[in-house]
Order: sequence, then structure tokens, then C-alpha cells
Amino acid sequence: MLLSTQTDVLFRRFGAETAVQMFAQAGFDAIDYSMFSMTDDSCPLNSADPEKFGLLLRKIAEDAGISFNQAHAPFPCWKGGEENAAYNEKMPERIKQAIRIAGVLGAKSIVVHPISYSSCAEEQKAFNFEFFRKIEPVALECGIKIALENMWGYDGRRGYIVPNVCSFGYDLCEYYDELNNPKAYTVCLDLGHSGLVGEEPDEAIRVLGAERLGALHVHDNNYRADNHTIPYGYDMKMNWDAITRALGEIGYKGDFTFEADNFLHRFDDDTIQCAVNFMAALGRRLMAKIDAARK
Repeated sequence: MLLSTQTDVLFRRFGAETAVQMFAQAGFDAIDYSMFSMTDDSCPLNSADPEKFGLLLRKIAEDAGISFNQAHAPFPCWKGGEENAAYNEKMPERIKQAIRIAGVLGAKSIVVHPISYSSCAEEQKAFNFEFFRKIEPVALECGIKIALENMWGYDGRRGYIVPNVCSFGYDLCEYYDELNNPKAYTVCLDLGHSGLVGEEPDEAIRVLGAERLGALHVHDNNYRADNHTIPYGYDMKMNWDAITRALGEIGYKGDFTFEADNFLHRFDDDTIQCAVNFMAALGRRLMAKIDAARK
């Protein structure tokens, strides 16, 4: 199991080379490359040569003694409404571009979010399957798996979070099983998202099992907001003993990947390395809990 974290905050603040060195200094084994900015037309990744760009970034990581284990495609993949027609037309190619870049980086999986399309579950599934089947050949060609993530929605009228597409463990099982191509797909369970829709993360872990569950997004929350901060943060309420025990007992075979960058925002440039170091040390202790629970 590799210890990794997303690149979002550090790459934007310090640039790739310095940020990679900071991750390596903290003791991370790998990093999850964030490509959220590709939704912006001006993002250079949209027109980059995937081979040239990916190999350059991969060398920066290898020189620092670290690797890319995971990646995150631009989000959202699709938006509702006629006013978003132009956005929806360009996103499939940008997702494919992200997959190609991640493949060159050597990542094992890339998270591509399922799309909230309809209140009708079967209609929504059909729309998603059509979308995923279009990008599936690129993933197979690049030797990388598309990771399905559990999502949540928001009821603006009543002001709270509600279930959405693939929100529960059994939803992820259904999508993964029906897509029926383990060479092209895996599941990334976002631990924080589970509690937001009323399912404990350890329950979702056990429903998925080790064969479906190939990746994680690790962060904590208070069950009311998508806080994306480190485990055991102030007023955060997730049960990390139950989560680590479930991962160990199912024989989880993937990596331990933080998506907790909101923790880093408040640190200035002089102190942020201490925060990254702490995150890595905390990750190691949680990984030890997982290993201790293995049968």
C-alpha cells in the first residue's frame, strides 16, 4: 500500500518541481495528479502533448524518489441545461486527454466522476454508461483504470446534502459490475462522501469488497459539509477505527490517498511543509491500523 496525496494546493502555489520535492521530503510514496483546471479553456493541459508533458512530470517525480499512483480528471464531466451545450461538447475530449496524461505518468487509476443526469435511476445509468463506454478504449490503450467515485448532491431549497449518482456502496457495485470490464474500471471510495449521504464509510467498504475497491479518497468531515480536511480534525466526526478495521478485514489491496487539501490552505509558505509532514505521518499511522486489522 502506497501513501499518497493530491497535488492541487501545492502544485498551484509552488509549481510542480518544488511541490514534488515537498511531498517527497514529507515521506509520501506517491501523488495523485489533480487536473481540475482542464475545465478552463485557457488551461495548458488541454493542448499539451500528453507524452512530452507526462514524461517531463514523471521525471521530476522520479528524480525526487516519488511516483504518480493516481490522477483526477476534470470535474464536472457534464452540466445540465441548454446553456452548457458548448461545455458538454468539449469535455469528453478533455477527459480523454487527462486519461492519456495520467497513463504516461504511470498512474494506476484516474477518477472520472459519474454524472448526475436524471432523477430516474435507469435513465441516469444509461447516460453514464454511454459516456464511460466512449472513454473506455482510451483507458485500455493507456493501461489505466477509470475509477468510479461516490457522489452527493445538494438540495438548494431545503439547504442540505442529498444522495446523488453512485452515492452508496451498492450503487458503485451495480455500476462496476454492469460495466463488466475489470481491466478498464475500478472503484474509488470517497470516505467523506459516504457519511454525507447517510452511509457509514466502513459499511460501504464492506459492501464493495477488495475486488471492486481499488482506490480511496481519504478525508474527514462533520457529516454536514464536504470539509476535505485531515482525519481527527477539530469537529470532524468520522470513525477512523471502524474505517481502518473494515479496510484491513476485507484485505484492501489499493493505496491510501489523501484528498484533504483544505487542511493546507490556512498555512503560509513558511509553515506549510510542517503541515504536509504531519499529514504524511498521520497517514502512516492509519495505514498501520489497516495492516493490523488484516486477517
